[in-house]
Amino acid sequence: MKNSPSQARSTNLTLLAMCLSLVLVVASVSALNLALPDVAIDLGASNAALTWIADGYTVALAALVLPLGALGDRWGRRNILIVGTVVFGVASLIASFADSSGELIVWRVVMGLGAAMIMPGTLSTITAAFPAEQRARGVAVWSGFAAAGAIIGMLAAGSLLEQWTWRSIFVASAVVAVIAGLAALVWAPNTRDEDQGRPDFAGALLSSVAIGTLVYAIIEGNDKGWTEPAVVVTGVIALLGFAGYAFLGARNDEPLLDPRLFGIPGFRSGAITVLVQFMAVFGFFFVGLQYLQLLLGYSPLKAAIALVPVALVVMPTARVTPWLVERLGTNVVMSGGLVLLAGGLFWVARLDVDSGYLPFLGGIIVAGLGIGLCSSTGTSAIVGSLSTGQQGVASAVNDATREVGSAVGIAIMGSVFGRVYADKLSDLSQLPAAVRGAVEDSPAAGLHVAEQLGGPESAGLAHAVQTAFIDGLSASILVICAILVVAAAGAALRAPKRGQDPGRK
Repeated sequence: MKNSPSQARSTNLTLLAMCLSLVLVVASVSALNLALPDVAIDLGASNAALTWIADGYTVALAALVLPLGALGDRWGRRNILIVGTVVFGVASLIASFADSSGELIVWRVVMGLGAAMIMPGTLSTITAAFPAEQRARGVAVWSGFAAAGAIIGMLAAGSLLEQWTWRSIFVASAVVAVIAGLAALVWAPNTRDEDQGRPDFAGALLSSVAIGTLVYAIIEGNDKGWTEPAVVVTGVIALLGFAGYAFLGARNDEPLLDPRLFGIPGFRSGAITVLVQFMAVFGFFFVGLQYLQLLLGYSPLKAAIALVPVALVVMPTARVTPWLVERLGTNVVMSGGLVLLAGGLFWVARLDVDSGYLPFLGGIIVAGLGIGLCSSTGTSAIVGSLSTGQQGVASAVNDATREVGSAVGIAIMGSVFGRVYADKLSDLSQLPAAVRGAVEDSPAAGLHVAEQLGGPESAGLAHAVQTAFIDGLSASILVICAILVVAAAGAALRAPKRGQDPGRK
């Protein structure tokens, strides 16, 4: 049945409002990556501190998106989303005045809290408000913006950094948060789950603690050593948290997220695909942007533009993915996307100090094709596996897997990169101790020190930093490629071929 022009306009405005809020959240994961070299020099931040500046936001978002998504289902998704834009905007504005890396990390965490209020309502509002025959289109557009939002954020950040400092990124984010909140208030319906059960407080606590401690253990384990008491304790807490959640969730009539849903093939394969895709994408942005700026000497804006081809490939690929799924099957498209993503990143891992941009471009275009296939197929598999009344759960799972993947990806790639970079640096004993520490902590600081030295020592130190950087980049990408290949094999063998899963009611 064809919708009237007024109905079509209403759904399009709802889609616009939700995609604006979505881009705000996703762009804030990636935008600051472009400014990390400047932040490292301005605040004296080490590689570990930079990882936390990037990941503090993502960890809070990943840890809280499930319970806050459930809160939106209960109290109204638009209501929680608008509160989230207020929290996000205020925290972002205060972060612009931070004068230490620790202070910046704190406000990034608060921004993550606001983002966790915003994110779940974007997809669940679309799936709940759109007519059934338009839902696939809405999900495909949402998926495209979710994937391309990172590039949009980096372009905006690059433009700001051409004129102002990294602090301008936070001011601009606060302004966009106000606009997104107003758009949701005017254009989006306030949908909610009418069949509400009891709140799962234990599930909310266990899931938040498990995700937060997992990422902490990964980052600090690579930085300080895996046998450090704090790392061992948080690792054990993470395992106990996940195990406790699975145990209690299977025995709870109304869990925050029923662990038994992962028994549905489409739901499970979709969640794993989204998880590993975002591990790869945002982990790569964390290190890849530094390659463009530190090794190729690109300005922030030029570095952002250099990644635009990814968005140009992702958006059209996401739009044709439903057509491909109909003809080839979910498992073929899903596994093919993961293989393309792994292949593109593997090509980038083979770069050396003198490779330049064109080989990098070839790798990211292939990766972009994979991202377009994975993003739409993974999200559709999750959404299509559950009934209309379970779309809040579907949206929360989709958001949680994205953000957990982003947090873990940044943690893994940032930590591996930092460790290998420090280990591969040539002998720095000729440098003063304070300077030596700065060079080992950050390649941006290392190149800055080399620039200040002048003479033959300058060229030698710069080359040592660049070579160690490439070693760290390659090692971190190869770790993610291995994970993608395993996930691709699982999708090929275990994902459903066609149609909806029996779990759909």
